[in-house]
Amino acid sequence: MKFATEAIHSSYNPDEHNRAIMPPIYQNSMFALKEIGEPIPYRYGRVSNPTRQVLEDTVAALEKGSAGMAFASGMAGIDCIWRAVLKPGDTIIAVADIYGGAYDLLTEVYAHWGIKVVFADLTVLANLEPLLQEHKPALVWLESPSNPLLRLVDIEAVCTLAHQYGALVGFDNTFATPYLQQPISMGVDIIFHSATKYLCGHSDVMMGIVVVKDAALAKRVRNMQIMTGAISGPMDCAFVLRGIKTLAVRMDRHLANAQIIAERLTEHPAVAQVFYPGLASHEHHELAKRQMSGFGGVVSVYLKQDTREAANTVIKALDMLLMAPSLGGVESLINHSASQSHSGMSREVKDSLGIREGLLRFSIGIEDVEDIWHDINQALNTVA
Repeated sequence: MKFATEAIHSSYNPDEHNRAIMPPIYQNSMFALKEIGEPIPYRYGRVSNPTRQVLEDTVAALEKGSAGMAFASGMAGIDCIWRAVLKPGDTIIAVADIYGGAYDLLTEVYAHWGIKVVFADLTVLANLEPLLQEHKPALVWLESPSNPLLRLVDIEAVCTLAHQYGALVGFDNTFATPYLQQPISMGVDIIFHSATKYLCGHSDVMMGIVVVKDAALAKRVRNMQIMTGAISGPMDCAFVLRGIKTLAVRMDRHLANAQIIAERLTEHPAVAQVFYPGLASHEHHELAKRQMSGFGGVVSVYLKQDTREAANTVIKALDMLLMAPSLGGVESLINHSASQSHSGMSREVKDSLGIREGLLRFSIGIEDVEDIWHDINQALNTVA
């Protein structure tokens, strides 16, 4: 089946659920046994749930992995991966321009638990091998495109090199989704999604989803999930399953709108630079064309007035777009990364990564593109 078909029909048989077309919501904490040791598939909600299982199997199928796991939040999913893979004394090499929440977890929690954390610019492949030689990491952690500057790494090349040194590769595929990019096919061992974003698509669920390539490693992650307990509830799973059924059509509209907005932003007098992989001017445009089937729905800009005051003036002038800490919903949003998604980083780290006060991240929704542009344009004109 092609992707759009698989997103609707994968991993669910109506005959197994009283012929219900949509997977039923099993709002149960436990399931009855008729005798000691009865081999039934579901016993206790923390261990497994039929609604959650359909979602986990669906995303695993879309990502071409062996198993999926759904968590109560994105950060719970990341934490479970790292707990399952890392032990005190191990090293993790992570992309420098990592999501702010993941950065905080590494620096404020894992570093204090005896994990050596190394951040590196992995957009330059030559930076990786010396670090692999020196640190012998257990895990290399990637984002591509990254948040918020949409930088890319050569996934296949990084995986090949990391595996030569015995490291696993984990990958945050939130921005691209499996519709645009399937990293397991390029060598990645573990995929992570903040399903709060595009997989759900309607800004009404908190969830993380993990997909693992190897069955043995999947068992380790699953056992950690069961032991730590940060599972997603059946109602949230039903919402995300519903969202995934329209993922392909939503993403097509996100892509089309984002491309138009990005191109127009390059001409706006208030904008110093536009970050979008679909632009020929983007530093990794050719790589994006090679390893992605589309360029995503996020567009970031540097304002010419590189100040928080200018950024706030634009935000307050918006009528339709709202300021919010997330992305990937049907509605267009704006984010001030320096004070929101990456607020936990020091000024020095932000400066080194290019996260300026005048940086704005747009999550381009599926509204009419002319309405989106009218609002962004008039708001930017206040600082032009």
